[in-house]
Amino acid sequence: MSPQPDRPLTWVVGAGGLVGRHVVAELADEGHEVMTTSVPWHDEAASVAALTEAVAGFREARRDRSWALAWCAGAGVVATGEDALAAEVRVFRQVMTAVAASVGEGEDGVVFLASSAGGLYAGSRPAPFDEGSDPRPLVAYGRAKLAMEQEVRRLAATTGLRAVLGRLANVYGPGQVLGKPQGLLSQLCLADATGRPLPVFVSMDTIRDYLYAGDAARMVVRTVALARDEPTGAVVVKVLASGRPVTVGYLVSEARRVFHRPLRTIPVGGAGGGQVLDLRLGSRVWPEVDALAATPLAAGLARTSADVRARVVAGGPLDG
Repeated sequence: MSPQPDRPLTWVVGAGGLVGRHVVAELADEGHEVMTTSVPWHDEAASVAALTEAVAGFREARRDRSWALAWCAGAGVVATGEDALAAEVRVFRQVMTAVAASVGEGEDGVVFLASSAGGLYAGSRPAPFDEGSDPRPLVAYGRAKLAMEQEVRRLAATTGLRAVLGRLANVYGPGQVLGKPQGLLSQLCLADATGRPLPVFVSMDTIRDYLYAGDAARMVVRTVALARDEPTGAVVVKVLASGRPVTVGYLVSEARRVFHRPLRTIPVGGAGGGQVLDLRLGSRVWPEVDALAATPLAAGLARTSADVRARVVAGGPLDG
């Protein structure tokens, strides 16, 4: 990558994931220079090696200009085991240590961490949850996200970098990995495309907020821009959500309406810990960002369905 000093530089970690790939596209549309890194996430030591080497390259590329690090990676889900999540936190901690060591005096840098609102607020009360709500994770997944947030707070305190802790709602959209046990909306699209019934492990009264990936990316990029106006060392918590919560039952009925076909679901129940009934989200911080969550659920469903169906018809891998 040849440095282009007249353009802001953003390093997106997790550029192959749903949020990351849309953030890369949004940054490119806005004229930013984007750096990405191929990371062997299945191997902890190799992940650390690849990312710490990338930190050195990032330091050289960002000289004398505004920059941002957007961490959009995360292999874990609510059901992921504690050992795997602990490894993910260790990788993150070592990379943040390397980033801290690379920061020179007066650098205009912002660190954005994409975290999980659902994972963090699962044990909080009462809904809706916003930036002032006290995070109370119920399972290892949420505790891992909280530990990563704490690492970002330490980074900001020791370097003076500005930071945003982005607590995202359930993000969906074209390109979602379909092999992971997450993403009910995308799994509905997959069930429709394959003609298979979809097991539903939560109550139809379960309330969630679904945020279209393209909207999420615009919100991420906007929060990074706003963070530059904050004092040095500031850490801003921002809930990124559509603000239009729906029940799982409504989501299923809306999917049937959009698909114009029968859609079979099998209520299973027994979702286990970490899944709560009401996860409505709100926001009091940077309300201008919330206006970017403009994609109606039906439109997002239709786009996601078209992407999933095309991938199924093509017979290729369904992992992104």
